[in-house]
Formats: sequence, C-alpha cells, structure tokens
Amino acid sequence: MTKITRGLRDARPNRSRYLARPPPPPLAREYALFLDIDGTLAEFAATPREVRIDEQLIQALPALRTRHGGAVALVTGRSIGDVDRMFPELDIPVAGQHGCERRDASGILHLHASDPTILKKLRELFAAFADRHPGLLLEDKGATVALHYRQLPELAGEVQSVTRSAFDAAGAQGYLLGEGKQLVEIRPDSRDKGKAIVDFMGEPPFSGRMAVFVGDDVTDEDGFAAVNLMQGWTVKVGSGRTCAQYRLPDIATARHWLLAGVASEPGA
Repeated sequence: MTKITRGLRDARPNRSRYLARPPPPPLAREYALFLDIDGTLAEFAATPREVRIDEQLIQALPALRTRHGGAVALVTGRSIGDVDRMFPELDIPVAGQHGCERRDASGILHLHASDPTILKKLRELFAAFADRHPGLLLEDKGATVALHYRQLPELAGEVQSVTRSAFDAAGAQGYLLGEGKQLVEIRPDSRDKGKAIVDFMGEPPFSGRMAVFVGDDVTDEDGFAAVNLMQGWTVKVGSGRTCAQYRLPDIATARHWLLAGVASEPGA
C-alpha cells in the first residue's frame, strides 16, 4: 500500500473547509488530466443510457489528449463498455466502475473483483425492491450495482433505508454502500477513483506530471483526496461540500476551461 493510498482516509474529513473555492488557473499542457463524466462533462438525464455527450466535446478530446501528451483519462462509475459507447473510436484510458476495471494507456485491462456471491445476493435484493416501484432503475455494471431514483425523487428516504437494511442483512464484507446524485450503489471497498488515479500516475504517459482531477459528485471525493495528497489540482463542478481546491459553477464553464488551451493552440 502506498503512502498516498494510506493517507486517503485522513484527507477526506476536511470537506467542510472547502465550501467556497476559487476557479482553477489555466491548464498547462504538461499536466495529467483525469475527468469524471456524468455531471462533469455531460448533463444528467432520466436514465444513464439517455445521457448524451456534446459532439463538440467528442471532436475536441483527441486534440486535448495530444496537447497533454496522451495523459488524459476518464475516471467514472460507468463501465468501460458504456464509456466506449458514449465516446466511439476514442480509445482513451479509462477507470470504470470506480476503478474496479481500468484500461491503461497501452490498452491493457486491469480488473479488480470482490466476492461475486455477495454481489449476486445484493443484486437480487435490490432488483426485488426496484420491481415493486416502477420508475426505479437497477443498473448492473458487472462489478458494481446502482439503484437510480432520479425519476422518483420522493422515494429517496425509502430507497436509502431499504438498501441499507438489505446491505447490512447480507453481511456484505468486501463491499460498501455509497450514495451519489439520486442513486445508491454497491461497489467493492478495495477500489475507488482515488486508487485508480494513483495507478495511472505510476505509468506512462501520466508519471512525472502533475495530476488534475475534475469531478462533481461525492464519489469523486476519493479522487480529490488522492490528488490533493499528490499536490495536484482538484476541481469540483457545481455546488456541494468538497475537499477539492477549486470550483467551477457548471458543466458549460468546466468544458470551456478544459478546452481553452486546445482553442489557443496554433492551427486550432
């Protein structure tokens, strides 16, 4: 276990110190860039499948990767297969399912899994609850399972209570139950976005660069904590308590900030 990984638990409790943060400085081309997707690069939709990536952003991402020497990766709760559907032919490094699966810059896939028997039991319990409430969406990503209540926000308290009870009753050793924006999610407790970023930073073309992580949700706090310990930049998109150093108010502003350097390149 690295010093950075050991320090993550100590880095996260200070989220309340960062309620008001300034916008980040301009990006330099020598930085390594890590980007969440939903709520950071794309607006939320009724279901994850309906989320759309702006065509201008899709076309600009190859230029962004070139500008940063290939050191750009997507770090998301989505599966890698789903990311490839959203960004066709991009072939970008990705940490999917909060780092349970990771495709490095050379295309090698790294998988991390906990006890599949426990996950199967929890999946069945969550599915039974979702079946009783049309409008709830169970998203099975493989190593993680999310229950979305975006279409039934009035059920937030019940979803959180029932899933917590099911999780505790299952004795889900090796897993954790976390919350995101109008969802609850089961994932292995051995992996998170911070650990995935640490892994990337030990490999080319990321190693030796300063890390920058941009995210919007509570699940991004592990990534913020890891990058803070590496003395990189962390950028929160939108409102909410966070340990990120900087803040951008919305997705449009974040996109403009990310692509400003690309637009200023000769020939752009």
